[in-house]
Amino acid sequence: MKKLLIYVFAACLLLSFKQKELTWVAIGDSITYLNDHPNETGNRVKKGYMTMLTELLPNIKYINKGFNGWTSGGIAQNIDGLGLEKADIYTVFLGTNDWWSGRPVGTLDDYKNGDGNNTVYGSFRIIINKIRSLNPAAKIVLITPMQRADFVYLTQASNNAYGSYKAKNEQTLEQFANAIVSIAEYEKIEVVDLHHDPKLKLDKLVKFKRLKEQATGKYVNYPFKKSIGIPFDPKTDEYPYPLEAVGLTYDGLHPSDKGNAIIANRLANKLK
Repeated sequence: MKKLLIYVFAACLLLSFKQKELTWVAIGDSITYLNDHPNETGNRVKKGYMTMLTELLPNIKYINKGFNGWTSGGIAQNIDGLGLEKADIYTVFLGTNDWWSGRPVGTLDDYKNGDGNNTVYGSFRIIINKIRSLNPAAKIVLITPMQRADFVYLTQASNNAYGSYKAKNEQTLEQFANAIVSIAEYEKIEVVDLHHDPKLKLDKLVKFKRLKEQATGKYVNYPFKKSIGIPFDPKTDEYPYPLEAVGLTYDGLHPSDKGNAIIANRLANKLK
């Protein structure tokens, strides 16, 4: 009888320490979307950052609100039609498409004053206002965009873009990352700054880019810096990132399993 009581007490003690199940809504672009669509990566990605995080923190269950190609402006414009639910945690992982599409980043005053959806600062105000209307007590984590190598879409090479090593529309991707950091600081909420993460450096995103040598027409595996400026013709050239070129991204932009693992670990540190 005494032993039985000890076992019952131990079981009750364990149950009392069981962590509360938490709901996490992840708002983002294709990097978030692809977590649940590995077939669209040619199965180069086995696990996205969300799946990896829930393996690290099993009491968290995610809801994927990632949208291919969307900007913070697109999210803000459609914020009431996205089916966002009340949750314990919200992450916002946007900015890379804003940069490439040439949206103005704006100023912190656009955020402070709620000046509308004309700048990235204004878009984030709309998004965060919506989150707080759903759950004022929710934990919010902003995630800055990773740096980008030259992006070439795996199944449609005509969809390509140069990397963040140069400006687009006279704005750098770093300006967008810094804007997100400044919003987090102003709101006193958490931020995962992937853009300045020492493990996600530009020259680590792909191992090489396979391009035709201009003098001979032969394919050469160029390291990141040497590949800049060498022409790529999506109509005639081979896909420049074969499997052996995969680094922290599998196509210059979207994280590989290794890249997703870094993101998951950084985020887990904020949610522990």
